[in-house]
Amino acid sequence: MAGVEKRAGKASSDPGWVIPQWWEETAEAIAYDSCTWPPPITLVCGPGNSGKSTFSRLLLNTLLPRYKRVSYLDTDVGQPEFTTPGCVSLHIIDKQTPDLTILYLKTPERCLFFGDICAKKDPKVYLNCIFSLYDHFLSECYQSTELDNPAKPMLPLVINTSGWVKGIGYDMLVKMLRYMSPSHVVQIRISAESKNLPTGTFWLNGSQKHSAKLFEICAAPKESLNRQVLIKKDACMIRDLRLIAYFRQCLPRDLDISTYQELVHSLALIPPCEVLLPRIKVQHLHCQPSSSDLYHGLDATVVGLAISSWMPTSSEHCTPWCVGLGLVRAVDISKDILYLITPVARSTLEKVDLLLRGSIEIPVCLLQGCRNSSPFMSRNVPQNFEQPELDEHVARAEKQLSELRFR
Repeated sequence: MAGVEKRAGKASSDPGWVIPQWWEETAEAIAYDSCTWPPPITLVCGPGNSGKSTFSRLLLNTLLPRYKRVSYLDTDVGQPEFTTPGCVSLHIIDKQTPDLTILYLKTPERCLFFGDICAKKDPKVYLNCIFSLYDHFLSECYQSTELDNPAKPMLPLVINTSGWVKGIGYDMLVKMLRYMSPSHVVQIRISAESKNLPTGTFWLNGSQKHSAKLFEICAAPKESLNRQVLIKKDACMIRDLRLIAYFRQCLPRDLDISTYQELVHSLALIPPCEVLLPRIKVQHLHCQPSSSDLYHGLDATVVGLAISSWMPTSSEHCTPWCVGLGLVRAVDISKDILYLITPVARSTLEKVDLLLRGSIEIPVCLLQGCRNSSPFMSRNVPQNFEQPELDEHVARAEKQLSELRFR
């Protein structure tokens, strides 16, 4: 039977942040448990907006002094920690992030483009994406035969999960826990008891045994989690910010951009990559369009870029590894050319032969390049925002962007 520890305590301070003492104690217990070898594999779960991502970042910071490098598996396609929305990713982290309020973008070790912000779009494919990334971690970062190889030591793993913990979401979490068999499970509980997961080792049936150490901890006080309030209130805007920060990498770092209109104008001036349609395939992940709409539906969309031969080892119901995202400026059917903007290196882009079309929408702030039209929208593509509503959204987003930093 797994050990269960329930912790409570007073809050302690971090620059610009308040970290509950019971969170710090839990992270330290996982990181410095003398009985834990091989390194810990920790899964963090709980309802939405309970602080899972923040605790996961705290745990990363606590593990790094001991292990120097820590793996991080992000399974939250709606609010990922280090990538753009719609992606499931595995990262190798080697630097602490003292300020937990900063939104970061990092290049993943491996990434799969699920193509939607909610796992309910295709739970089977979603789980297979997670299992493929976990299998990659085991084969590349968790092989006991390499204990004597200082250049490639075994790494601990932190698994951050989504807040969908009811119905099908609960069933998927149970399957994840059974497949991964983590050494530690951290369940964050909120005051609304009906939204919480069951207590104890809920993922095991009566005949199963597991040595996981379970920590059930309370969420941080609401007033100390300003970022969580922001995310709950403006989840769509945070997703937009991540996409905008990603495509901002197409521009020089020293380029001074203070408004979204300046950003859109700068992106519109980038000479797009010309991709010959005959040399690529388009895979629609969550729908099957007619052959006549196969390319027309790509106008002004965000697509995953993949190399068809670069598949996960356990590739059942999985797409190839995603090497980055692209923003489709336009498709010229008469010339068989697709125009694409992406920060992916040219040497990698030349190998891309598969575009993955999901349901990730272009940030609404990019719909306003000029006052009357956007360079990222075809004239026959309807806009979902009236101009006054769009102006208000852009103004709010610019204010949020000025308060957040990306690294």
